[in-house]
Amino acid sequence: MDMKQISSLLAAVVLLCGVGTANGQESEEVHLFKATKIKAEQGDAEAQSLLGAMYNEGKGVLKNYAEAAKWFRKAAEQGNDWAQNNLGNMYDKGMGVPKNYEEAVKWFRKAAEQGLVVAQGVLGLMYAKGEGVPQDVVEAYAWFLLLKANGIEEFSKMVSTFEKNATAEQREKGQARAAELRRLIEQKEQKSATIVPERWIW
Repeated sequence: MDMKQISSLLAAVVLLCGVGTANGQESEEVHLFKATKIKAEQGDAEAQSLLGAMYNEGKGVLKNYAEAAKWFRKAAEQGNDWAQNNLGNMYDKGMGVPKNYEEAVKWFRKAAEQGLVVAQGVLGLMYAKGEGVPQDVVEAYAWFLLLKANGIEEFSKMVSTFEKNATAEQREKGQARAAELRRLIEQKEQKSATIVPERWIW
């Protein structure tokens, strides 16, 4: 293979990987990745969360789950709720980190207690199934009650199903726990909610 053929092959690889354009100019995604990485390396939690999502989805860079998990962790440790949720997903699915339901629950809980609805739903389901925690239908019911209060129809049905089969004591405990969780979340809602573009959330 001569140099001309090698150059053509490299150009094709660049295009296939989405890391450039035919005229050698950076694609919009690559430019966003580089700019985000600079901010992330400076310690910006939102940029770290976004960078993790870009590695996870292969946006502007080759897909790399280990790097995704690394950057989600950096942001999660700073309290970024979406990064906490996404790191929980990585542990739940074994992507970039060893599969570990206990670690998944840990990070889903942190996000859920900040009021992140998607994390609340996953956490409730994990309690219902006993994944990463001892099975606890009362705790699951409490989280589902919060979601029902937010108008999420799927969990309204789960609440109805639970209430049909639960004892009066279980319903009472679940409602009390839901009120406790609601107070906890309200205390944390004074902090600004982290906003991540929808295309970077999975």
